[in-house]
Parts: sequence; C-alpha cells; structure tokens
Amino acid sequence: QVQLVESGGGLVEVGGSLRLSCAASGGTFSSYHMGWFRQAPGKEREFVAAIGWSGLRTYHADSVNGRFTISRDNAKSTVYLQMNSLEPEDTAVYYCAARQGAWPTGWTAERFSYWGQGTQVTVSS
Repeated sequence: QVQLVESGGGLVEVGGSLRLSCAASGGTFSSYHMGWFRQAPGKEREFVAAIGWSGLRTYHADSVNGRFTISRDNAKSTVYLQMNSLEPEDTAVYYCAARQGAWPTGWTAERFSYWGQGTQVTVSS
C-alpha cells in the first residue's frame, strides 16, 4: 500500500504559476510510476502527466505540454507538477496517482491503483 497526499493548490490569476506536490508514504516510492490527473466540474477525469519510477521518462498531455512539467524526488518520496502560464481551463481538482509495474500502454485512470484525495486549483479570469 502507498498513501498519497496532494498539496499546493490554490487560487491564481491567469498567466500565473503553481507547484503541486504529492507526498507518498508506505510501499517503496521508487518502484512506482506516478501520474497527475485533473477533473473539472461536469467533465471526465483527464490525464495530465506521468513520470517513470526513475524520473528519466516523462509524458505530458498535449493540453499542458510546454506549460506543465512533472518531476519527482525519490529521496523525498515526492512527485511534483510545476504549472506555468495557467489558463482558466486549467481549473480543476488535481489528483496524484501511483502505478506499480511496467510502463503502461495509454495513460488512463484505470491503470493507476492508488490515488490521493486531490487539491483544488482555480485560475481566475
């Protein structure tokens, strides 16, 4: 078992930046692929970014590529999402997720076994 707790969300103006953190406890953090998802009101949960267990392999959704960057610090058992140039459409609850095993084919929510409770990001217009 691994427990995930997100933090760093808040209210930010258009064009601003936030850095989300996801602290993991339990299990062996370095053995998990990690991901970020988001869900806005009335919309399906959307993949944002993923990072392999070593931190060397990353993937970002087209909607955030070039603006968001996922990273991890295995020594701190923490994964980050640096969000720059925020837009109103980025407003959502952001969830951290963990997957143990091979790098998956496709980054769908069902491929992740463990989830945090989410942190709210609101971008004012």
